[in-house]
Amino acid sequence: MSINTEQFAAANKAAVDSLLSVANTALASAERIASLNLETARSVLEDSVSSAKALMGAKDPQEALSIQASLAQPSVDKAVAYSKSVYEISAETQEQLSKMVEAQFGDFQKNIAAMLEKAAKSAPAGSDVAVAAVQSAIAAANSAFDNMRKTAKQVTEMAQSNMAAATSATTKAAKKATK
Repeated sequence: MSINTEQFAAANKAAVDSLLSVANTALASAERIASLNLETARSVLEDSVSSAKALMGAKDPQEALSIQASLAQPSVDKAVAYSKSVYEISAETQEQLSKMVEAQFGDFQKNIAAMLEKAAKSAPAGSDVAVAAVQSAIAAANSAFDNMRKTAKQVTEMAQSNMAAATSATTKAAKKATK
């Protein structure tokens, strides 16, 4: 079985398109993280100036402690929101990349199946055992890939659950500490 020039060009184009999709997804994620970091830095700077002004306006140490305590909770809330945003961006990027890999693997499976079918038709008599062995190996690889995908989904769901629990616990602990 030979591969003609058009098949080779199509395969190369598909590979380049895949790489461009991955690169664009990674760049979009990096852009979102950079934007989040700039917004956070700006907010921290503004909050620091505002806090310093409030503390300098205190008339006595007791008022300064009260002001400082009232500033703690918003800072914790903002830190939790930042962490949650970074996690969400990372999770969305991972999900997009996973979908790309699944699509590529699906295309690969179809191409291998077509190639095997073609090879089986043109194979000499008695090679049924070899073709069946290759088909069995491909079925095992497909099953392993499906199991990996399911496991990755479970891990992602568990991480999301843990993130929600950690966020809730941090917020509750900060509220108790400021009371």
